[in-house]
Amino acid sequence: MTELVPARPRQRVGAGPIPWLGALLGLYLTVPVAAFVIESLGSHNRGFSTPGLLGALYVSVTTATISMAVIALFGIPLAYALARGRSRLRSVIGAAVQLPLAIPPLMSGIVLISVLGPDTPVGRAFGGRLSETMIGIVLAQTFVSAPFLVVTARAAFGEVDSSVLEHAASLGHRELARFLRVALPLAAPGIRAGLLLSWLRAFGEYGATVVLAYHPYSLPVFTFVEFSSRGIPATRAPTLLALGAAAVIGVAGWAAPSRLGRRRAVANPAPERHQAARPIAAPAFARAAGFPVTFDLDAAFGTFHLKVAHRAGATRLAVLGASGSGKSLTLRCLAGFFGPSVGPVHYGERPVEKLAPEARRIGYVPQGLGLFPNLTVAQHLAFGVGARPELVEHWLGTLRLEGLEDRRPGELSGGQRQRVALAQALARAPDLLLLDEPFSALDAPIRAELRYELRRLQRATGIATVLVTHDPVEAAILADEIVVLDGGRVVQAGPRRSVFAAPAGPTVAGLLGIGNLNPGRVTAPGTIEAAGVRLAADTAGVPVGARVRWCVRREHVELGAGPISATVTDVIDLGDRAEVLLEFDGLQLRALGDLDNDLTPGEVVAVGFPGSAVLLWPDPTPAPAAR
Repeated sequence: MTELVPARPRQRVGAGPIPWLGALLGLYLTVPVAAFVIESLGSHNRGFSTPGLLGALYVSVTTATISMAVIALFGIPLAYALARGRSRLRSVIGAAVQLPLAIPPLMSGIVLISVLGPDTPVGRAFGGRLSETMIGIVLAQTFVSAPFLVVTARAAFGEVDSSVLEHAASLGHRELARFLRVALPLAAPGIRAGLLLSWLRAFGEYGATVVLAYHPYSLPVFTFVEFSSRGIPATRAPTLLALGAAAVIGVAGWAAPSRLGRRRAVANPAPERHQAARPIAAPAFARAAGFPVTFDLDAAFGTFHLKVAHRAGATRLAVLGASGSGKSLTLRCLAGFFGPSVGPVHYGERPVEKLAPEARRIGYVPQGLGLFPNLTVAQHLAFGVGARPELVEHWLGTLRLEGLEDRRPGELSGGQRQRVALAQALARAPDLLLLDEPFSALDAPIRAELRYELRRLQRATGIATVLVTHDPVEAAILADEIVVLDGGRVVQAGPRRSVFAAPAGPTVAGLLGIGNLNPGRVTAPGTIEAAGVRLAADTAGVPVGARVRWCVRREHVELGAGPISATVTDVIDLGDRAEVLLEFDGLQLRALGDLDNDLTPGEVVAVGFPGSAVLLWPDPTPAPAAR
């Protein structure tokens, strides 16, 4: 049985000034209320028998509830629209919505009566029923209390990660479904707080109500009438009723999520199960017909310009590049998140740039995984449009998620969350699998395991794959064709073997993990000079005297023989081999050697490598000025 632990241990608040300041405000807010209640309970004349008291309470509770329902119906979609877009019109609307917060309620009533009063065109159109009725009370309460919901709900929707909504789109859900099934549940705590504030504000509204709808009496208006005619003793009963109603609603609103949190204690993350992966046999569904992806993207994102084109010849493609090179933007363009303006995209021979993401039948695993914190593992796998029960069961077993069906993402380890994201994308049998740095946040053993798991999956299902990564080993394992990006441009593309064997330049060599990059100069055909040492190299196409950048893989560097006399600066034990760091006349080299070579830092050793192992390119940087 899994041990249950509290979701988050509470931290002890220190005895600094912050708790004292909070305590002072808390006392100021609670002491007057408590004193009033105690004094009223001890009084013999509290006014509960006053005619019209319960009717006024009924009017306030009913109209406040109707107002809250109206505000919820229109205010939640408005808050969502304001949170999900950035335009001048939305900014103007957002500012206008908050105006009722800035003007006194009495003035709000004057504004409303000038538009909805019985002598106005709108009022006459409704037969004068917009004032001096319960409808008028609802209109007044809605006007002054709606901003409380819109402001809090807008902030709650703004906290919903846009990548989660994109992920829902990639699973086939349209805009309305994404709003109802993703954004609304994730923003629910903020929306609940906004609805609570709106109800309380509507229930206690006096200024706008007394101007627009003096009759029938709401509880605040009734209290004012009693106070004006009979003094404070007659107001004790309505004030106590108002405090009681507010307390009941407040406790009910805030206690509901607390009870939910206590009911669902968070379990310790389930430990990774390191049993051998199951063979990925095709279940009762057809093997995917993989297709190459072709694209010609040209789009600006702020100051960054992405211009990437490639016609793939293989069904498994990797987009390789450093951080900020445009890899993730390229993948999101292929998924359709930026619309057709980015340029043509073809899945095989099928143009898809005009299709919305939900219509492209893709499986998308974003860099942050895009999991929904409110869904269990089983709900995640069934969430995609068209997810089939037999596929859900298949991927639960194949990706070793059995027994975790009732857990939520916060109760899983990193490797398990990665498997859930992958299984969710596959459970709807997509035509194309898009992976954005899928294993970058995982520990090395789990990362290596999942790489080969995904490779087996690719070969078993035949699914077309586009992988974004900065890891050349990952690209080599999971792709047959590689596109290398730098600064939003393609610097090299082609089959995996040709890219690794002949990098197009020093930047590509660095991205491919080929180290030992150093400057040199061509002194003769087939010869370069580096730090005064002449080395054999293939200099075809590079004129004599040209400055070059050259490199050699560390596994090709031979220790104990060669023209270079280098000093050992460090020896790193890698477990099965040793990495030896070398320096000669300011140039750096790394070599792989046996653990029993007995080299020590400070020792001078002969170093060499075959000329066929040297990769070189003309150096575009200008030569240093002569002194």
